[in-house]
Amino acid sequence: MYELIIVGGGPGGVAAGVYAARKKIKTALITDSFGGQSIVSNDIQNWIGVKSLTGLDLAKMLEEHLRAQAGFDIVDGDSVTQVSDVGDKFALTTQGGKNLETKYLLLATGSRHRKLNIPGEKEFDGKGIVYCSTCDAPLFSGKAVAIVGGGNAGLEAALDSLPYAAKIYLLERSGQLKGDPVTQEKIKADPKVEVILNAESQRVSGDQFVNALVYKDLPTGEEKTLAVEGVFVEIGAVPNAEFVKDLVERNKFGEVVVNHQTQATSHPRIWAAGDVSDVLYKQNNVSAGDAVKAVLNIYEKISKG
Repeated sequence: MYELIIVGGGPGGVAAGVYAARKKIKTALITDSFGGQSIVSNDIQNWIGVKSLTGLDLAKMLEEHLRAQAGFDIVDGDSVTQVSDVGDKFALTTQGGKNLETKYLLLATGSRHRKLNIPGEKEFDGKGIVYCSTCDAPLFSGKAVAIVGGGNAGLEAALDSLPYAAKIYLLERSGQLKGDPVTQEKIKADPKVEVILNAESQRVSGDQFVNALVYKDLPTGEEKTLAVEGVFVEIGAVPNAEFVKDLVERNKFGEVVVNHQTQATSHPRIWAAGDVSDVLYKQNNVSAGDAVKAVLNIYEKISKG
């Protein structure tokens, strides 16, 4: 029986684990891998305290920091498939067949990028196909890029790319952009941005790195090719929260709704931090801070008995 189980091995989960260990909370962390979504990034320039590092380097640093903590259990290479609320505790089942019990639960499972599911996307993931403009826009300085998605995420990706990219194609499948009108005005006012509506992405091609995106012009059915070296996929994310869907309140996007002062969910013994929650900014540093906040609140609960 643990006092706390943390689910997730990204920046949020590891930050929570380090703080839980320092507070001497009897804790286990369950994760299929360390590093979170950023593990595919070739150059992370906004992890505070480090000028530049790869996603693999970040994952290694996180894992080493966590494993250096005393009195802390790690279940890696595994994932939680079911959580049952049993009186005053939770019973967790993992994909690997493990069964664990805990009084409190912290979700730091992040989210997974909604994919285009077109030829070339998987092959060029991290080789021109990217999913985080804040992280990766500087990598495309002086280059032409395509941004797929005309909602707020796509528009913000265009804004992030403006200081760097030489040319920006913004593709939206419907007949109009869906993001905030104010942001649309900023985007459309810049001559380097070309908005392409009614565009359905078909495939990504390249050699070692991306060199083209092919899309279908839906009104005519004609396929057209954009010569680009980067493709930002900005069509939303799917929170990894299915296994607690009957235990906590989630919003229309599937994100776990939290009290942003404490990270507490609608369930009195479950907290959530990072991209799995309804946090506004999906960033590594934000996830880590929110997870620390959650553990401090959990520690208060434990201290009060």
